[in-house]
Amino acid sequence: MNYKYFIHSDCSFYPCHNFDEWKSCLFCWCPLYLLDCGGDFVIKGGIKDCSACIIPHAEEGYDYILEVVNKNVIEKRVFLFDKSVVGAEK
Repeated sequence: MNYKYFIHSDCSFYPCHNFDEWKSCLFCWCPLYLLDCGGDFVIKGGIKDCSACIIPHAEEGYDYILEVVNKNVIEKRVFLFDKSVVGAEK
C-alpha cells in the first residue's frame, strides 16, 4: 500500500479543485498554506487563495510538500506564524 495517496470520494467537497488528474486527498488542508510555497496562489483581501493550486493533489505533491517543509521549517527552523528563526542573532 502506498500511503502517499488516497482519494476520499465520499467527501462533500470532493473534488475541491478542477483537476482532471486527481491523485490524492492526503493534504486536504495544505501544510504549505502558511509558507512561501511556490504554488499557484493569489492574495485576496489579505487572505491566501489557493483554489487554483493543485500541488497537494498531484502525484508529485507529497514529495514536493515534504521538500518545502524540510527546507523552510526544519533546516531554517522557521516558526510558521511569525516567520522568526530559532537561534537567530538579534
